[in-house]
Amino acid sequence: MKSSIKHRAALSSRFAAIAIAGLAAAHTAPAALAAEAWPAKPIKVIVPYTPGGSTDTVSRVVFEQVSQRLGQPIIIENKPGANSTLGVGVAARSAPDGYTFVSVLAAYSANMSLYSKLSYKPTDLVPVAEMAELPLFLFSSKKLPVKTVAELVDYGKKHPDTLTFGSSGVGSSAHLTGERLAMASKLKLTHVPYNGSAPILPALVSGEVSVAFDPLLVPMPHVKSGKINVLAVASARRWPGEPNIPTMEEAGFPGFVMSSWTGLMAPAGTPQPIVARMAREIAAATRSPEVTKKLTDLGFVPVGGTPDEFRKLIERDTARYAEIVKAGKITLD
Repeated sequence: MKSSIKHRAALSSRFAAIAIAGLAAAHTAPAALAAEAWPAKPIKVIVPYTPGGSTDTVSRVVFEQVSQRLGQPIIIENKPGANSTLGVGVAARSAPDGYTFVSVLAAYSANMSLYSKLSYKPTDLVPVAEMAELPLFLFSSKKLPVKTVAELVDYGKKHPDTLTFGSSGVGSSAHLTGERLAMASKLKLTHVPYNGSAPILPALVSGEVSVAFDPLLVPMPHVKSGKINVLAVASARRWPGEPNIPTMEEAGFPGFVMSSWTGLMAPAGTPQPIVARMAREIAAATRSPEVTKKLTDLGFVPVGGTPDEFRKLIERDTARYAEIVKAGKITLD
């Protein structure tokens, strides 16, 4: 009798295990099947900035290649506004079916602190992959008698309240990087925000602003012609195309790595196999000679990578920007 009871209990346990496994398979099967058939139609990538900007440029270069690899059109839809939060909010509220993604800039991390309330939560989106890094270089006006970061700091200490820095707008990567320089150097740098990055170069040339952090592409020809100076790059490594420009760390500021970046995110709930597949395709595209050359020529560093690597980057920069925003009492509300 006892052995019969034990036998029935063992059978019950076995049937329960099979039932649980069946339920798990039933739940995972739709996601797996959806990923296997993906993509079955065109994909939309929301770019929360105007056409022609860095995020838009990287997205178009990378997704032209990804589209060819996937065999489906990838449509870039520009939805600018509110420091990218408008387009990001639209993506966050989109169906998590693998057919809507959003390209984000480093401002995505900064916005967590710049706004007291957003139309979306960080958990409404999941990281897919970083696509490219955009190093920021520290340029100075020729009106300023400095050619190194050390000379800039020395000048600022001898002439307090005279230095200014330009940026593409309040809350931009260039603005927050300038604020971090002020914090690290203990200099007073007065912020001069512009409507986009285009006015920064003439402001440097004329001496309207003392310094500015900006990507390499547009200002560098003016460095070559002697109209402005370049003092350093705020990335972890020297720029391969300009190996004589020191990093901010080499210039005496340990841990000063403040490059911008562009990456892809998806609505939370997007099947993990689709997220992983898109990450792999982005990595393959950024490794291709064609995409590498296009991005490098424009001043970007092609990256690629995994969702987890991108998540860690977002978390790191969110904390870093929060510190700067709090210290500078910066807000976009």
